[in-house]
Amino acid sequence: MATRDTGEVFGPRMTLFADVLSVGLATAAACLPLVTVPAALSTACAVLRGAGLDRPVTAGRYFALLRRRSRVGDLAAGGVALAGLLLFAADLALAGAGLPGAPLFAVAAAAIGGCAVVVGLRACGRPESLTDWRAAVRGAGRDAVADVGGSGLVLFAMATAALCAWMLLPLAFLAPGPLALALTAVDVRRSAAVPLQ
Repeated sequence: MATRDTGEVFGPRMTLFADVLSVGLATAAACLPLVTVPAALSTACAVLRGAGLDRPVTAGRYFALLRRRSRVGDLAAGGVALAGLLLFAADLALAGAGLPGAPLFAVAAAAIGGCAVVVGLRACGRPESLTDWRAAVRGAGRDAVADVGGSGLVLFAMATAALCAWMLLPLAFLAPGPLALALTAVDVRRSAAVPLQ
């Protein structure tokens, strides 16, 4: 990927960047029903993982793969993620209402929420999430503990995506692409670091 083809204006890295943005737009569109967020992000990670195997990284391939995975497990994963988000928001609202011990409760809720976000995002980046969410979550939980640096990178990627969306709303439609690329890179990095047994 280090050289340009004859007549190519931009190098392959710029092409990958454009592909990541197109997959990000497709992912943002697929996330609009909210319960489809885990499946949409997992599919984006799978499509971007294919770039290392010389598979095309296009919005068309993304939607084709997403259509093939419409199953109950994907909707259940989305329902669990949405319920967790609503519970977290309710907990923070209760802490802000002035309950006794609210500052400690808010810190504990933020820590638990952060851990849940890391495990959930790492599960989306795992290849198992295409077929088996339970296996993906178990593997993501193990990786979150064993690879603290990778978990920090996942939190940083999520915070960066949220900050970009907050600063300029149209970036919210592009943020899922770089976020999916970061999740895929963290998983590939972890897989490469684990010795074969």
